[in-house]
Amino acid sequence: MTRPTAAGAAARAGAGVVGGFLHLRCAPALSGEGYRAVLELLREFSPLVQALPPRAALVQVRGAQRYFGVDAERIAEVIRLRAVARLGTDVRIGVAGTWAVAAMASARIPGPGGVLAVHGERVAEFLGPLPVEELYGLGSRQAEALRGYGLHTVGALTEVPPGVVERILGRRAGRVVVERARGIDPRPVTPRDLPSSAAVRSRFAREELDGPYARAELLGLVVLLGATLRGRRQAARALTLTLRFAGGTRWEKTRRLPEPSAHDEDLRTLAYRLMDAAGLQRARLTGMVLRAEDLTGAERAARQLTLDPVREARLTVEAAVDRANARFGPGTVRPAATFRRAPAAA
Repeated sequence: MTRPTAAGAAARAGAGVVGGFLHLRCAPALSGEGYRAVLELLREFSPLVQALPPRAALVQVRGAQRYFGVDAERIAEVIRLRAVARLGTDVRIGVAGTWAVAAMASARIPGPGGVLAVHGERVAEFLGPLPVEELYGLGSRQAEALRGYGLHTVGALTEVPPGVVERILGRRAGRVVVERARGIDPRPVTPRDLPSSAAVRSRFAREELDGPYARAELLGLVVLLGATLRGRRQAARALTLTLRFAGGTRWEKTRRLPEPSAHDEDLRTLAYRLMDAAGLQRARLTGMVLRAEDLTGAERAARQLTLDPVREARLTVEAAVDRANARFGPGTVRPAATFRRAPAAA
């Protein structure tokens, strides 16, 4: 019995024709709302869409291939055309028989958009010359370790016995790396929308004793978190505040909002209550994390008109600030308290 070759294993991983995996990468500047719109576009072709935040997605289109009678590469081209025509954004799409190969293909496309299909018989040819650090899922330290042993390309990983790679990276990680270097990746697409939580964090340059400064930092996190949620068209049902102290200790507490919201005013009120509950007294803070929990779609959050003209005015201003930041860059317009004062002259 002859030993299977790397090329043979790769060919069997996506035998004969382009497989049904599409790995899509959006432009880095695409807003959260635009990313959600791309996910909705993908669901027009397949229910098997896995969001890979912040700007990528995985789609399995084998059912669509049978339904439309075309191959996965043609489906990818149609998706790209619709993204440009309907959403005004270009995308890069890798097409292959496995998740990992499709992801590496999408990363090799130059420019803002395009489609690159890797047929089963071309998997070894495509993967072989790639620098080892471009192997999907391989960390920088792992790549450095492999290079230290003279394994500089993905193809080189297939030319040595698998045990060599396992001894360098560890048995489990080494086995996965060798399989992916041969184009083998059995992972399926797991349908998943945007995550059910969102977090923003701040690390202090020094141990902070200034209560007002810490509260100003918290306000900055509130503004950033609110903009993130509104950009993703999501609303939070709860907030979690984590405070980190010198010495490695931390304090954490979660409270629910009266109703789902992504508005700065609602998030700020609850975040300040959480800070008050911590009972800080000259505590040496080193950082904080504010997390929006139990997220829901913004369309499911009731928007009730109030008789409070101050709140209505704030919501109007909030929408204007969002438009300004979308045009001129995140954080261009924000509360004055979030700008650190320059140190006083001696």
